[in-house]
Amino acid sequence: MRDQVENRKIAVAVFFGGDSSEYDVSLESAYSVICHLDREKYDPVPVGISREGSWFLFRGDAERIREDTWQNPQDCVPALLPPGRNSRKLLLIREEGIGEIPVDVAFPVLHGRNGEDGTIQGLIGLSGIPLAGCGVLASALCMDKDRAHKLAGLSGVRVPEAFVIRRGEEAAAFEFARQIGYPLYVKPVKAGSSYGVTRAVDEGELGEAVKLAFQYDDQVIIEENIQGFEVGCAVLGRRELVVGEVDEIELAGGFFDFTEKYTLKTSAIHVPARIDEEKADEIRKTAKTIYRALGCECFARVDLFLTPEGEIVFNEVNTIPGFTAHSRYPGMMRAAGYSFERLLDTIIHQAMEREA
Repeated sequence: MRDQVENRKIAVAVFFGGDSSEYDVSLESAYSVICHLDREKYDPVPVGISREGSWFLFRGDAERIREDTWQNPQDCVPALLPPGRNSRKLLLIREEGIGEIPVDVAFPVLHGRNGEDGTIQGLIGLSGIPLAGCGVLASALCMDKDRAHKLAGLSGVRVPEAFVIRRGEEAAAFEFARQIGYPLYVKPVKAGSSYGVTRAVDEGELGEAVKLAFQYDDQVIIEENIQGFEVGCAVLGRRELVVGEVDEIELAGGFFDFTEKYTLKTSAIHVPARIDEEKADEIRKTAKTIYRALGCECFARVDLFLTPEGEIVFNEVNTIPGFTAHSRYPGMMRAAGYSFERLLDTIIHQAMEREA
């Protein structure tokens, strides 16, 4: 990779925030990415997106991103990304007129709606800026739990039995529950960080769970309960894939909901997973199969279940997983010999290589 572009450092636009229920998670991830970029090679260009969807170039201390005090007149300049493929720049809207700064790589660290679902990936594609991460199609497919399950199933991986409903079809959810039994998991089809996800053990809980899930999406998926525990794979690459150490989520009870994901109050994450190497290799191969089936590129985290019988079952793929220093994806890659700095360097290198 060129250490400089036209005799300057590589300008990496790090997009954070966004009109999503996962806004706060994005701030934590972006703060870590910005702080771990090698400043001898890269010039971070933080682009904050407010909860209302307004875009700003952020020029303040990165700590303000973490504290969610970044959006202020002193540190922010309204900005936009033009769709012309030869522009490769961020436009700044100042009182004295339109300014611009070059952008060599776009690194969206946005979770959930309008950030992880292919929306911003499409705009970045129109701008002609190399994208660090999965493209439009893979992002959209992985965000959609129903379609991701269907494609994973077609690739030969077992998926949970599931049923999708829209508003007004709640009665069908109860019929499905009677057929496969409780407990069940109720999830928005397109949401992350376990927002709107509930474990329902009877009809009363199922009804409330469906109502909650509809607050996050217009489609809800009801899934069978898979016995066992969750394992994850950090996958990195385009043609040649690198898979980090398999991790394992140990739960004291319940499921890995939003609170547990970000506090680990009663759960623990083991890296490497407490399984034999043969099974770990099988999990890695399965993760690669899913990664390719869904068209992923650059990086993604593949989440699976391992049953007591040793069967591997697909759960979901996160195309922009948590990127704090303590998140699962960097943790699995660190256990495989990739420091946070090396991981970011590899991701940026892949983005520029793909464009070339």
